[in-house]
Amino acid sequence: MYPGGLSKLAGIFTPLLVPLDERGRINEPELRRFVSWLIERGVHGLYPNGSTGEFTRLTPEERRRIVEIVADQASGRVPVLAGAAEANVKETLAACEAYAGMGARAVAIVSPFYYKLTPESVYAYFAEIAQNSPIDLALYNIPMFASPIDVPTIRRLAGEFPRVVGIKDSSGDLAFMMRMIAAVRPLRSDFSFLTGWEAVLVPMLMIGCDGGTHASSNAVPEVTRHMYDLARAGNLEEAMRWQYRILELFDAMLYPFEFPDGFRAAAELRGFHFGCGRQPQTNAQRADRTALTSVLHCILADFELVDRPASGCAPRIGEIGADKVGQVVFEVMRELEKRGVF
Repeated sequence: MYPGGLSKLAGIFTPLLVPLDERGRINEPELRRFVSWLIERGVHGLYPNGSTGEFTRLTPEERRRIVEIVADQASGRVPVLAGAAEANVKETLAACEAYAGMGARAVAIVSPFYYKLTPESVYAYFAEIAQNSPIDLALYNIPMFASPIDVPTIRRLAGEFPRVVGIKDSSGDLAFMMRMIAAVRPLRSDFSFLTGWEAVLVPMLMIGCDGGTHASSNAVPEVTRHMYDLARAGNLEEAMRWQYRILELFDAMLYPFEFPDGFRAAAELRGFHFGCGRQPQTNAQRADRTALTSVLHCILADFELVDRPASGCAPRIGEIGADKVGQVVFEVMRELEKRGVF
């Protein structure tokens, strides 16, 4: 426990998709219904204004309103980890103050993006926020989109600032996570390590992660919670069986679609209306989404979470077409190359 009785960030946090109405505005009734549904199905926390929630495509006023709705609907049933990444320190601190007033447990702040910064500049950015924030903060490492946060910087921030209470790492890199845990946990047993890559959720829990923020939990909250419970209970063989099952769903939601459209399509199959995202699409993209959604429908049916379509099941992701297979291979190879595997 933290001072004041606050609990450590742990378990499955859902980085919330945002339902939009036909005019592209926040659909508040549907967002409230979705929040309660997720809580009822066992997620440990909610994470509005993350990458899955397309925070960069929303106005600052919309981001504030989303957190306000989510915190009000949660009503203390689960903690809220609010994304507070803004364009600069001043606006980020303003978001921290707003979310503290709304009752968020903590904020998640992405490393500076657009400009490529040195580790010293990354440290300075987070140090300025940590010194002035009225609310606990979690670092958000997403090196594919923002300046990376290296292990010495994470250790330095954790050691110097009690307000820095954890990190969400979306690299999916097991070795990097192990290095972080080895460097920081001896200093801060209360520091939370959350993975943002559900393709390796169970292995991450096995090496000491406290939980994660997973886009898949928008569509299958029961499954991600079950995987967490199995791993925590030491039933690793069964947990890994579910890990392989969710890997197929995760790949089908992530690679063929423009992110996060695949996760939105899967969540809609659970009975919610999310509308169109803020990113415009061509007719060809909309046609692709219709075809690809049929694959998601069948995978969710295999999980026994939706009825099997009367029209039958489409082929799995590897058989959708050469262009889609090529896209998946290209993305995987590019990611491996960035990590120095080749």
